[in-house]
Amino acid sequence: MAVSGIEHYIDTYMTFIDHSPTSYHAVAVMAEELTRAGFRRQEETEAWDVSRGGHFVVRDGALIAYVIPDAPQRPESRKAKGDTTGFRIIGAHTDSPALTLKPTPQSTSPDGWGQLAVEVYGGAVLNSWLDRELLVAGRIVDKNGGVHVVRTEPIARIPQLAIHLDRKVNEGLTLNPQTHVHPVWTVDDDEADILGVVAQSVGLSERNEIRSWDLMLVPSQKSARFGVRSQFVASGRQDNLSSVFAGFHVMQDLSTDARHGKDILVFVANDHEEVGSATRSGAAGPFLEDVVHRTARALGCDTDDEARMMARSVCLSSDAGHSVHPNYPERHDPDTRPMMGRGPMVKINANQRYASDAVGEAIWQRACEKAGVRHQVFVSNNAMPCGSTIGPITATRLGMVTVDVGIPLLSMHSAREMSHEYDCFALSEAMRAFWTMESLGVG
Repeated sequence: MAVSGIEHYIDTYMTFIDHSPTSYHAVAVMAEELTRAGFRRQEETEAWDVSRGGHFVVRDGALIAYVIPDAPQRPESRKAKGDTTGFRIIGAHTDSPALTLKPTPQSTSPDGWGQLAVEVYGGAVLNSWLDRELLVAGRIVDKNGGVHVVRTEPIARIPQLAIHLDRKVNEGLTLNPQTHVHPVWTVDDDEADILGVVAQSVGLSERNEIRSWDLMLVPSQKSARFGVRSQFVASGRQDNLSSVFAGFHVMQDLSTDARHGKDILVFVANDHEEVGSATRSGAAGPFLEDVVHRTARALGCDTDDEARMMARSVCLSSDAGHSVHPNYPERHDPDTRPMMGRGPMVKINANQRYASDAVGEAIWQRACEKAGVRHQVFVSNNAMPCGSTIGPITATRLGMVTVDVGIPLLSMHSAREMSHEYDCFALSEAMRAFWTMESLGVG
């Protein structure tokens, strides 16, 4: 694995993060890059295109890209056992914890502080958001129905209370999300208007041009390398842009070569995983199911043909996991000790919070071996219940073999998460192998 390859990958990954403060931005960046790579945009309101090559669909803050091979197995050859085309799916999610702007977006305190009214999105580590310069980003809809992806300069901050006013702060900090997570953005300025600032950022003349919005406050600090060999990456939103970028990076690379295979390659980046996925662009919604169903039908498949395709299909659900924390080693399983820098992990949970089973894990191991990358296993400490991913949801909706994987992080859900360059690059290489292996051995 060439060091130069890792260096280039990480530089590109960090640029992607810096240009993706929200799910809408991440999708806009990917759509632009996929178009440049020769993918054709598929509108959901139009007849479904299954011509050979790459296609992509956008639904709000989610995107699905798919590549049709030169010779998918069509219904007339479906009697041949084991020869049906299947879907090879890599799934991730575009959203991360943030602070969303409320319908009444600003207020003025009795002392003259201009503040922004926010609601906490997802499971943010709130103390990590203190004393960080925040920008406003997301999308707005203008009075003519036009949708604009917007981003301001750093504009707000949640100031920490000085130790002189809270002598017990180092004994434990409790933040009330209604009263203590209330960003400051101006003082003694009755004319300050946050929607006016947002409108101007995309060339609209005034705030009355904005009809509605999905806006968030996110840290403005750019991603950075650190460590004795600059091997670590510090940035927000690595859960789960680490997985989004890994799959997207390979998909645009493979758009031509993948046409010579038999299976249809699919990359899905869902939104709203951090709040349960139950939206039209989330994994619990119909987005992925719509795409695979319409693709199968456009290829001429009937109900039985489509069921056979699904039986041959596999989903690699990729979402960041936890590295052993050096200051809290007892919080991890005593025998399974995934460490940052030792490769991506397969994630196991007996209660099916992750979808991995022996069949899926074997496919993942083969992909890692083909890629020549190290890999490891994650399982939670029994006294520390784990979260979940889009994996179990996808397996439930589509009934295909699904395996949960991801890179190890420290400071997950912090405003500034930490990863290792090797793990990020190795995840992408394993995804490349998953998409290019001759057979997955299912169905």
